[in-house]
Amino acid sequence: MSDERTITFTNALRQAGLRLTPQRLAICRALANHPSHPTAAELFEQLRADFPTLSLATVYTTLSTLLALGLIHDLGSAGDGTLHYDPDTEPHVNLICTRCHQISDLGDETLAAVSQRVARRSGYEILGARIAYYGICPTCAKHSSRGASGRR
Repeated sequence: MSDERTITFTNALRQAGLRLTPQRLAICRALANHPSHPTAAELFEQLRADFPTLSLATVYTTLSTLLALGLIHDLGSAGDGTLHYDPDTEPHVNLICTRCHQISDLGDETLAAVSQRVARRSGYEILGARIAYYGICPTCAKHSSRGASGRR
């Protein structure tokens, strides 16, 4: 799926009039293959050793273009004050830990059915959907309970 997503991203950038430089290709590949929901700064740090001429502005421009085309989602802040991006626009749930700021995906086949119903009833061409739940992940909850039990 990540190879297909990389091709989709790069074709979209080309059609949007952006030159497909090695840096932009690397940004698309890194975003498509990222195991989580990266920030622009994370992508920049991941790539700058291999692309010393890469600028943070190029990363932001590339992400902004993909966002405007509906190919990625902007998840906003995960409580860490930075924007996170999601290359998966298929209907799914984002689970966001307010302590460690980790973002996980939870697939749910019923969300696709909901999206189809919404499209039928509204006439919209649905480009993507997501639901975000904020809370404490199991790892942080486990550490909290250890700390609380140690104080008793």
